Amino acid sequence: MEKTPKLILAPMAGVTDSAFRTLSLRWGADEVVSEMISSKAVVFGDKKTFSLARFNECERPYRIQIFGSEPEIMAESIKILNERFSPDGFDINMGCPVGKIVKNGEGSALMKKPSLVEKIVSMCVRAEAGVPVSVKIRAGFDEGHKNAVEIAKICESAGADRVAVHGRTREQMYKPSVDLDIIARVREALTIPVIANGDIVDFESAKRTVDVTGCDMLMIGRGALGRVWLFSEIKNGFCPIPDFEIPTGEKLIELIEEHMRLAICDKGEARAVRECRVPVSAYIRSMRGAAQGRCRINSAETFDDVRKILHELLLENS
Repeated sequence: MEKTPKLILAPMAGVTDSAFRTLSLRWGADEVVSEMISSKAVVFGDKKTFSLARFNECERPYRIQIFGSEPEIMAESIKILNERFSPDGFDINMGCPVGKIVKNGEGSALMKKPSLVEKIVSMCVRAEAGVPVSVKIRAGFDEGHKNAVEIAKICESAGADRVAVHGRTREQMYKPSVDLDIIARVREALTIPVIANGDIVDFESAKRTVDVTGCDMLMIGRGALGRVWLFSEIKNGFCPIPDFEIPTGEKLIELIEEHMRLAICDKGEARAVRECRVPVSAYIRSMRGAAQGRCRINSAETFDDVRKILHELLLENS
């Protein structure tokens, strides 16, 4: 029997909210991470930013991911967030490829400045003694600068407790296939845990990632969107889970409704219905009539409106 890797829900802006994190843990995730949070907004006391960091006790183990480029401000944000929320740790985003983030010298742009990386990580680690700080990076900024090993070693020396590596450069965004070899090289170079990230969409891809990289921790993002049971599906492949089955039909609709109820409890109905359009559309993507269903869901204003659409889809697919 093979050892089952630890599975972590990746931070995804606008997606991995409290409802998504709660369901991910119910369906086999071992740990979750917040959406990425602006360190500067935290220090400035922005209320919306604090709402992104808020979590329920049932969401532990939980880390808050911050982004920025100013070491002092990032360290201060950790102090503020730790005092207010007491998460199980923090994660520093050095992998986001989005244009407006990179343009500000944040996210994956930090990989071009090793000395700044060292200062950020060391100051964040010292901000709250004993609170773990991890770092999420990419293979590099572009093909000519695949410096993941160098950056990861700097993070380890500066006190990071682990490093997650997405095996693509910023230039590649999310295509082509992930480079597992560079993740393997990072793991070989470090003594702290390395988390493999990228293209993990089923048991086969999870097993291949473990086999090639040697990592026993995997981070799953887009693969779990609309398939929150993916964590259990992967674990079932490594070690069979009694009575596990992928939800379909009526059970899938019940799962979608539960996702929305959790979101409504957290955000209120109007906002939750609006923000659940992406995950709900992802859940139904393989159903007959999904395209028309998505259009209708995008116009729905109440939970009952969405439920009606879902049950009509269920009838159409029965």
